[in-house]
Amino acid sequence: MDTLLLKYKTVKEAEVKVWFKAAPVSAFPKDGGACVKYKDLQIAVFNFSRLGKWYACQNLSPEKQEMVLSRGMLGDHKGIPKIACPLHKKTFSLETGENLNADLAPIAVYPVKIEAENVYIGFSE
Repeated sequence: MDTLLLKYKTVKEAEVKVWFKAAPVSAFPKDGGACVKYKDLQIAVFNFSRLGKWYACQNLSPEKQEMVLSRGMLGDHKGIPKIACPLHKKTFSLETGENLNADLAPIAVYPVKIEAENVYIGFSE
């Protein structure tokens, strides 16, 4: 497995040690994504305004090894919020990171919270 992929690990809310202030809510497109840098990671953050929810995942496409997921298309698969990679249309759950096409490893997902009109992403280190 590529060492770049190994840098990304799913963080559950209970594991959060650092709430990183990413940007104001207004910096993110409604029903779209933007990329945020944290240390040496690129994190895709999504304002899924149709659902009234926010999600964060690795920006790295596991298949093409390109930093593109923030430019993917939001949607849902049987009620599961998902992101489709703009390069190969593979889809991933924004809740668990699971590859909904069942042919790739899951992507890392991160907790998001909104406080005082700012977006925070949870990291374990």
